[in-house]
Amino acid sequence: MSGIEENLMADDQHRSRLGRGLAALIGDVGVETQAVERNRSQRKVPIEFIRANPRNPRRMFSDSELDELTASIRERGIIQPIVVRARGADSYEIIAGERRWRAAQRAGLHEVPVVVLDVNDSEALELAIIENVQRTDLNPLEEAAGYQVLAAEFDHSQDDIAKVVGKSRSHVANTMRLLQLSEKVKAYINAGKLSAGHARMLVGQPNAEEFVDEIVTRGLNVRQVEEWARASGRHQARDTKRGGKTKDADTAALEQRLSDALGLAVTIDHRANGSGTVHVRYKSLEQLDEIVRRLEGAPKRAEQPASSGPRIRSL
Repeated sequence: MSGIEENLMADDQHRSRLGRGLAALIGDVGVETQAVERNRSQRKVPIEFIRANPRNPRRMFSDSELDELTASIRERGIIQPIVVRARGADSYEIIAGERRWRAAQRAGLHEVPVVVLDVNDSEALELAIIENVQRTDLNPLEEAAGYQVLAAEFDHSQDDIAKVVGKSRSHVANTMRLLQLSEKVKAYINAGKLSAGHARMLVGQPNAEEFVDEIVTRGLNVRQVEEWARASGRHQARDTKRGGKTKDADTAALEQRLSDALGLAVTIDHRANGSGTVHVRYKSLEQLDEIVRRLEGAPKRAEQPASSGPRIRSL
């Protein structure tokens, strides 16, 4: 076998292991391959040589959980090693296991077991997300923030992220949209009072902050929130129809054109000063995901000259 073929096989094995998470890299599943052995280096190191990863998607660490883990470590030690990467002489950065590292500090340990991996920045973040997602340790906003870093700093597409973490593209897209929510709604998510399903229904809702209090107070389920979102959309449409002015023929034609292109109801509110808004109604998150996909893939066109009526590029 040629050197090129060996390198290609090693790359394929690496991508496969990455998609299965940390267990495959450490060798906890199946038969260890030579590639795993090359990445594997388990040892004990002084705890002060280890530092947290500033890109770790997990930000919330419960004091009660840390106290329980600390007590367990005092009694039995650290059973599962902390996964790190070398960052210079006597310096290691955590890839996975920051909670164990924090608890070990509380327990007064001087040394901790580690597995050292040779990975780059992007792979380290991917592994951190995979490990936390597989254990459901991340709350929805932490997961969304991790995906956002992969997209913004490492130029990952949503398809790339979905393949890496073993989720659907729509899951990745819908999770990332949670970052658009207001700080008040995000606070409820971080406190564990609002699930991802509830939160997704609030994205793009103009009165989300008012309704989130009702969701939490009354304990509404996701189906009830979804029905409220539909009713709110119908109510806003009735208000627009009752209070709005008769639209000119050009605007009505553009609405029909967009509706035909998207297969969804589209309304355009055009103002005399040339500004306005375009409303696209969708009935499911899959339809919303399709709208975003089209917008992200649409080619950039030169701006049209100013006119008295709205103009929009062909879809």
